[in-house]
Amino acid sequence: MASSAGPATTPIGPRRVGLFASVAAITIVADQLTKWWAIERLEGREPIELIGDLLGLRFVLNPGAALGTAAGYTIVLTLIAIAVTITLIVIAPRLRDAWWAVGLGLFLGGAVGNLIDRLLREPAFLRGHVVDFIDYAGFFVGNVADIALTLAAVVIIWRSWRGHRFDGTRETA
Repeated sequence: MASSAGPATTPIGPRRVGLFASVAAITIVADQLTKWWAIERLEGREPIELIGDLLGLRFVLNPGAALGTAAGYTIVLTLIAIAVTITLIVIAPRLRDAWWAVGLGLFLGGAVGNLIDRLLREPAFLRGHVVDFIDYAGFFVGNVADIALTLAAVVIIWRSWRGHRFDGTRETA
């Protein structure tokens, strides 16, 4: 007689929802804690050089997107972040590739980290400014969420280029 006590497994491997959720949660916490630190230690103060002119700390409230673009579209950026968040949560149960779980977890964590600012910070709900504080040679100022989004893009492009799909299947030539 066959036992049905164990969980059913699929031929393409275990689901990676836990990894996805853990990476997202760690990213959100790290982002929010570093933003709290930046507000407490950097707001209203002179920039701090860390590696000459290459890397420093400078407090900025950013109403726009990357590189300060789309400053007049804060509500649109907020709605896009909400849509991305919902989409990632909906597809998470189909994740079976560990690297995709990490990449999409970083993407969700970065999106939610900045979304929290847009929802809860001044000047108003849905129009809040994002706390940025990592100054990259004066080129732009970012935060931990931005780093997570960049790493997510690298992982997603790499896995796609290698033919690995998020559901654990592979593209064939």
